[in-house]
Amino acid sequence: MSAKQAERPEGDDGLVKLKEQVYVDPRPSEYFDRFYAYTRSHPNPGWVYTTVRVITVVMSRAFFRIRGIDAQNVPASGPVIIAPNHFSHIDHFFAGASLRRKLQFMAKSQLFVPPLQGIYMRGGTFPVRRGNRDSRAMDISREILERGGAMVMYCEGGRSRSGELQEKAKWGIGRIALETGAPIVPTAILGSSHVRNFKKGEFPTVTVKYGKPLRFEKVEDPTREQSQAAADQIFDEIKTLYYGLRDQGRGPALAAARASLRRG
Repeated sequence: MSAKQAERPEGDDGLVKLKEQVYVDPRPSEYFDRFYAYTRSHPNPGWVYTTVRVITVVMSRAFFRIRGIDAQNVPASGPVIIAPNHFSHIDHFFAGASLRRKLQFMAKSQLFVPPLQGIYMRGGTFPVRRGNRDSRAMDISREILERGGAMVMYCEGGRSRSGELQEKAKWGIGRIALETGAPIVPTAILGSSHVRNFKKGEFPTVTVKYGKPLRFEKVEDPTREQSQAAADQIFDEIKTLYYGLRDQGRGPALAAARASLRRG
């Protein structure tokens, strides 16, 4: 076993354990001014986004055999929030692989370090400073939707560390949904929790299923309770889609096991 593998052992579920993350970014908010300014002045991601998307989609389909289900549920134009579960750093690419629309998304500020921060910035990504009241990230999210853009937002906030859905949604997505009235497409991504095992030569099939859009009546200044209720409703739909996909995947294996028992 290599030293790197020793530092990141497998858990009981066979997944490579994730490194402990630093939740609060110690850098001052001014460091991120240029990233917010760029996103505001470039409403439509350009050639960097297109190039990165082509590369990641080709690689995703080649290595992870990604398949999309019910992509027609995503509006072809106008504001929309794609709301998937979150297991992998590249879930946003999986979420967009079956769509023609350009997606923008917020990512934890710790990812914005040289030399990749320029690629993130020009690729439709803007930072969110977790652990801080980052009003600028929320303001930019509203602006993207108000000008008819498409966004990826995660109900769970950060990635699940366990490989299972987290227990509760974060209220931020509910607030944005209520303030903008933009339709929300609950989305289930099955298989991306095993993407972290690629160094072991494991390349899982990744399935993305898009649910029917949810629409909320606009609320000018929603309370935290209203925002949390909306977020919980969105997350409930994601759970239904996710567990439905997982149960379908288990179907053939269960049928084979039952057949084997009958033969025995």
